[in-house]
Amino acid sequence: MDPISILFIAVGLAMDAFAVSLGAGTLEMSRNPRARFRLSFHFGLFQALMPVLGWLTGATLVNLISQVDHWIAFGLLAYVGGRMIRQGFSHEDEAFVEDPSRGKNLVILSVATSIDAFAVGFSLSMLNVSIITPAVIIGVVTGGLSLLGLLLGERLGKKFGKRMEILGGIILVGIGLRILASHLLA
Repeated sequence: MDPISILFIAVGLAMDAFAVSLGAGTLEMSRNPRARFRLSFHFGLFQALMPVLGWLTGATLVNLISQVDHWIAFGLLAYVGGRMIRQGFSHEDEAFVEDPSRGKNLVILSVATSIDAFAVGFSLSMLNVSIITPAVIIGVVTGGLSLLGLLLGERLGKKFGKRMEILGGIILVGIGLRILASHLLA
């Protein structure tokens, strides 16, 4: 597979992580360099590992997972997005009591934004494409676009405050609905 095709796949897969990063960047606790690094690194890492897992897994497990992957992604994104929306309307400062760049929230966001990459890895195995180069490109592109999303989200968050937190939550739920609809209506 040529590098341009791999790059287009990488950018397409990174869009969910970019959108989630926009929302996370509006949160005060995501505005320090360590939190930005953790979020962008983990989004890139999960996005790079999932195609490898898909490539290694084979047809049997993919068929089982493909029946529910869209529900899993929707559930995870709706959970995190719902918390952000609820908090945006409350009088408290942040949607997350815990830092979204740590622990459970980091894992939930990383998995939710990388589930589609699993299917891409499986598809690449069917095409007899080596997975190492695509996985590295996908991970690097996702990490870079996630960092860009965090920086843009921070600027928007400072300018528009809690309204951006609500918008970030709506974006997460919208991404989950898009994933769900694309699988159910396909």
